[in-house]
Amino acid sequence: MDLFRSEPIAQPLAARLRAASLDEYVGQEHLLAPGKPLREALEQGALHSMIFWGPPGVGKTTLAKLLAQVTDAHFETISAVLSGVKEIRHSVEVAKQQAAQYGRRTILFVDEVHRFNKSQQDAFLPYVEDGTLIFIGATTENPSFELNNALLSRARVYVLKSLDEAALRKLVVRALNEDKGLGTRKLSLPDESFSILMAAADGDGRRLLNLLENASDLAEDGGEIGVELLQNLLGDSRRRFDKGGEAFYDQISALHKSVRGSDPDAALYWYARMLDGGCDPLYLARRVVRMASEDIGNADPRALGLCLSAWDVQERLGSPEGELAVAQAITYLACAPKSNAVYMAFKAAMRDAAENGSLEVPLHLRNAPTKLMKQLGYGEEYRYAHDEPDAYAAGEDYFPEQLEPRQYYQPVPRGLELKIRDKLQHLHNLDRNSPWQRRK
Repeated sequence: MDLFRSEPIAQPLAARLRAASLDEYVGQEHLLAPGKPLREALEQGALHSMIFWGPPGVGKTTLAKLLAQVTDAHFETISAVLSGVKEIRHSVEVAKQQAAQYGRRTILFVDEVHRFNKSQQDAFLPYVEDGTLIFIGATTENPSFELNNALLSRARVYVLKSLDEAALRKLVVRALNEDKGLGTRKLSLPDESFSILMAAADGDGRRLLNLLENASDLAEDGGEIGVELLQNLLGDSRRRFDKGGEAFYDQISALHKSVRGSDPDAALYWYARMLDGGCDPLYLARRVVRMASEDIGNADPRALGLCLSAWDVQERLGSPEGELAVAQAITYLACAPKSNAVYMAFKAAMRDAAENGSLEVPLHLRNAPTKLMKQLGYGEEYRYAHDEPDAYAAGEDYFPEQLEPRQYYQPVPRGLELKIRDKLQHLHNLDRNSPWQRRK
């Protein structure tokens, strides 16, 4: 027995079914259908540097390889996770050799390009600029935030989309019928089972094929990949949710805007999506408290207390009881009267504080705990509001002397702020009619 003999390791199903031509490529019709921008560039031979931005498993690497095949370019690939400037320089030397010996252009495909830091990204620039390399970067993150402007200015960004049902079904059909797939095993996949697989894949073709391959390992040849088999295999499968990434911020934005737009149903959906994707419930509870102050404010002051209570329940009880309390708070916020008056007033006050420097507190507003401070005029002519009619010192001025009084807070005519607005208007009328005017 030869202990050192090894059999070739079979490639995963996703690798075996990787498209060998543009006709086999599934999805991204908005880029590759006749008349679309990338298809036209290929047909005209106008190869250029580009960034593929899209979620995992939508064909970014495959598309880059096909571009090299269609244009007869040499294909080099590096991963930003494992590589550095040394590997970049090696690829540049290979590109120069290909150009000198064979007259071929070189496509350098950089996977996870957003993981390169700024100096590493800068290393590509001279070779992209002089045509030594056709640069193709793949990223799951927003290039505007993750790539430097110099690199972005030299590459065109193409947005790749999650695979839809039609594209995923094409992959399944190929997998079940082609010999290089699972065709030799004669397996069948009922529609109900396909629906389960499609939901679990969440638009990710590679994930779909990996799940299908795992399921096929548990099924008998010539048999059926049934619902029960898939349910046992998948367990508690999570949707795509990149904590801290583009999907994260898009979904929390959708939740916040649904609350602001008074749509409790959409707000609950996005809340459920984020929980289903693995978001920390305590993070969501904190964000809900923010929404109460930013978008409801004094139109319904009870909202803030309710949200703080929901956060407390989440911390004390955890899931699922806490998540239900946060859901209650979300629906309350969505249905409550809306006001961003406090939010806008606070921003305006912060802007004035930053722009006007360290203005001194007027003497009449200063505290005077010592004899010297009293002699210097601290607190002199201060009017104690509780001693005035209606506990209001009409005409009093509380701003620094160098800053004209202004009205940051503009209550809206909704909810409790309607009454607050009427009260403030009444006080402003008293100010205008008051004989006490500190500032002439």
